[in-house]
Amino acid sequence: MTESQARGAAAAVLGLRIAYGAGLILAPARLAQRWLGPESSSAPTQVPLRGLGMREVVLHAGALAAALARAPLRPWLVASIAGDLTDVAATVAGRRQLPPGSAKATLAVGGGSALISGALAIAVER
Repeated sequence: MTESQARGAAAAVLGLRIAYGAGLILAPARLAQRWLGPESSSAPTQVPLRGLGMREVVLHAGALAAALARAPLRPWLVASIAGDLTDVAATVAGRRQLPPGSAKATLAVGGGSALISGALAIAVER
């Protein structure tokens, strides 16, 4: 994969991450139901979900801007990996109070996202 192709792939992934963040801001209960269960509908839970959504939007919009400008992208992707791993760790820590399967699903999604970002970080700046 050329660097140009890697940046294009990164741009696509980053666009999806921005959309996910926007979804968390606009409809936190809907997107977090499987992860957090019925608590995702409560206002106190929606506050940090919207904060998480804003993290996704801002971080990945910055990364997308870097990808399109051919600026260094790796630091943005490393920050994205750190966010994903933090989400996984927080979910594992609270797994006993979460719906069955939530921790495993978060490990798969968050861990998978971290792996994709890691692969892109390697590919974009060899």
